[in-house]
Amino acid sequence: MKLATAITAAVFVLGISSAASAQTEITLLSPNPIKETMDHLVANFEAKTGDHVTITYGSGVGTRETVAKGGAKDVTLLFAPFDDAIRTGNVDRGSETVVARLRLAIAVKKGAPKPDISSLAAVKATLRNAKSIASVDPKQGSVGGAVLLALDKMGMTNEVQPKIKWMPGGGDVQRAVASGEDEIAFGPYLSDMRNPGLDIVGAVPPAAATPVDITGFLSTSVKNRAAAKALIDYLRSADAAPEWRKAKAFPVQ
Repeated sequence: MKLATAITAAVFVLGISSAASAQTEITLLSPNPIKETMDHLVANFEAKTGDHVTITYGSGVGTRETVAKGGAKDVTLLFAPFDDAIRTGNVDRGSETVVARLRLAIAVKKGAPKPDISSLAAVKATLRNAKSIASVDPKQGSVGGAVLLALDKMGMTNEVQPKIKWMPGGGDVQRAVASGEDEIAFGPYLSDMRNPGLDIVGAVPPAAATPVDITGFLSTSVKNRAAAKALIDYLRSADAAPEWRKAKAFPVQ
């Protein structure tokens, strides 16, 4: 009886060990503006596949710098543009996959009149007439870079940039506008627009600001290519689309 019990226990332990060793470990590097969404999506992926994903977050600029220095994970998500990062050869260019898109948005202090941003002409008038605009410093966050690209696209860089107050992070932008210190917040239609003291006017039309691709890459040193690719495929899948929409991002499916 004791021998049978011992054998049963040994089989049980070996089974646990085998199951644990079979679990695939995937590492992921992601920009932190999409942290809340990624936490949910990764949890869903883990439940679906049984694989485990370890996530490292950094700023939009910081993730690109990490890749450029050789710190790409099995899967790396980057906000476009990212030419300098992928030029270093730490990610597989052939694996480039857009998983979702962000659009820039305008927000004002809660209760303030909402400006018209329904067309390119309306967005230009809103920015031209604003007394002050708050956004994230391009040197510290990719949001600011996207804003500069939008101004270039609209041909308003020299006219509007002098009235922009560049701030360290999205939280600073939100607080400045929610307090009335600045009139308009110009940032992503996502995490930088969640302060209850703000009213989101909406996402600006693509004619005014090109949507920002959230792009996934496999590392050139990926440990389990099939499992890592499965994660990227999931992030761009129809199953993931509701989470992106909930975050006011735009799924590709």
